[in-house]
Amino acid sequence: MTIAKLRAVALDCRDHLALAEFYAAIIGGTPVRDEADADWIELTGHEGTTLAFQESPGHVPPTWPSDDGSQQLHLDLTVDDLDVAEKQVLALGATVLDATDRDRSWRVYADPAGHPFCLCAD
Repeated sequence: MTIAKLRAVALDCRDHLALAEFYAAIIGGTPVRDEADADWIELTGHEGTTLAFQESPGHVPPTWPSDDGSQQLHLDLTVDDLDVAEKQVLALGATVLDATDRDRSWRVYADPAGHPFCLCAD
């Protein structure tokens, strides 16, 4: 018997609308602001677990690699073509964290708020 079910993965950030729009361009969906909580936005209309964004003015981006343990979490996003997806996420404002091994089936980037995420070959 489970105790709970996963409702959402929430990312803290300084500009929650901008980060929601960044991920909407990658995984689809529409950013929808919570009427009861202006600091909360969820992506709706995409496949998979809900991705949410919470405004946090004091947010400090994690470091990569996380030698000091500050990474906390990252998202793995499956793509058909790593090279094509890389160009697209970089155009949206992502930065490369670890993509030097081009033969590997995954590459690591940071979103505009500094959260690490991986593009993974399907």
